[in-house]
Amino acid sequence: MGQKSGLPKPKKIFILFLLGILVTGLILFLPAGSLKYWQAWVFMGVLFIPVIFVISYFLKHDPALLERRIRFREKETHQKTIIKLANLFFFMGFLFPGFDYRFGWSNVPMLIVIISDVIIFLGYLLVFFVFKENSYTSRIVEVDKKQKVIATGPYSVVRHPMYVGVISMFVFMPIALGSYWALIFFLPLVVLIIFRILNEEQVLLRDLKGYKEYMQKTRYRLVPGIW
Repeated sequence: MGQKSGLPKPKKIFILFLLGILVTGLILFLPAGSLKYWQAWVFMGVLFIPVIFVISYFLKHDPALLERRIRFREKETHQKTIIKLANLFFFMGFLFPGFDYRFGWSNVPMLIVIISDVIIFLGYLLVFFVFKENSYTSRIVEVDKKQKVIATGPYSVVRHPMYVGVISMFVFMPIALGSYWALIFFLPLVVLIIFRILNEEQVLLRDLKGYKEYMQKTRYRLVPGIW
């Protein structure tokens, strides 16, 4: 039998993966003006090698999640604005470390770079467990007709565990790339994620049955005892 309609084709996933590697490599190495930018090589390994295993796992066990993860067109007006700003900061945040490497603006010790890469990997690992727990973790803010409230696993601790992993990755990405100055572009992404969460909860309250009760049970969004 052929692949079900609406599910992602492995070929499309593979092409997007290769494009991701190519574009990331160009953004990092062209401004650096050198392939000796070792922080970028380590970072790309930490970023893309786990992706191979994650894609393989979900192609086998939950291809519908991958289909949701390759949607890019937001439906909510507020989210469209947030994503446009986030893309701008994200692009500048990845472009800047290469120039930092070329001109030597930062002097990040190797140990700090490696620790940052480890934290990025752990953040990605948390995101993976969130994906396993909640098949409806779409890239865009939406509520599927069959979607139900997930209150187990990491969702029993905070309401938005995926963003905990993503924020951890964003904060330490510039340091892993050897640039303190690039934090100027990555830290605003944390603020945008907070705005995204607030709007996302409005959508979930409006469209997802049982989410109000879940909010009352799981009080904190990102950090237990704080927010």
